[in-house]
Amino acid sequence: MPVISYDPPERFVAGAVGRPGDRAFYLQARSGRRVTSVGLEKFQVTLLAERLEELLDEVLRRSGGDAAVPAVAPSELADDGPLDQPVEEEFKVGTMALAWDPDDEQVVIEAQEVTESDEEPEVGEDDPAIAVLRVRISAAQARAFAERALKVVAAGRPPCPLCGLPLDGEGHVCPRQNGYLG
Repeated sequence: MPVISYDPPERFVAGAVGRPGDRAFYLQARSGRRVTSVGLEKFQVTLLAERLEELLDEVLRRSGGDAAVPAVAPSELADDGPLDQPVEEEFKVGTMALAWDPDDEQVVIEAQEVTESDEEPEVGEDDPAIAVLRVRISAAQARAFAERALKVVAAGRPPCPLCGLPLDGEGHVCPRQNGYLG
């Protein structure tokens, strides 16, 4: 399988392009002039950020506070800049995996290309046609990534105070007021 590896990247962020309600979400890694952008769904961005926080909290808990894992994102790692342009999607993300490398005290994030095939490869076999983005970052960088990712998701359409579904400019049929979606 073709693996696009960043160990470590100069920059690794989640971002969105477009107007709220019509945004495309991306993971983007950069080292020097090399930039890789992969597309994913909004819920995948949220899940990745939440699982990163859970992973780091668990590493911190299991180490008794001895691991090099900050409890919050260091302010000097905050990255509120836009995605690097042009944003050219390498592939659409299907599955993701997270791991903690205790030897290097780094988080490993893998985003695998979505596949159309229902067939699973045999045990021990990889599909050479499936692309993977693999990024290794420090725990501090992972905290900063998660913080930014949650901000990107929250910057979309505000939720309806009654049902929680997104509000948009054309109006909103609230199932709590009308009893159904129309």
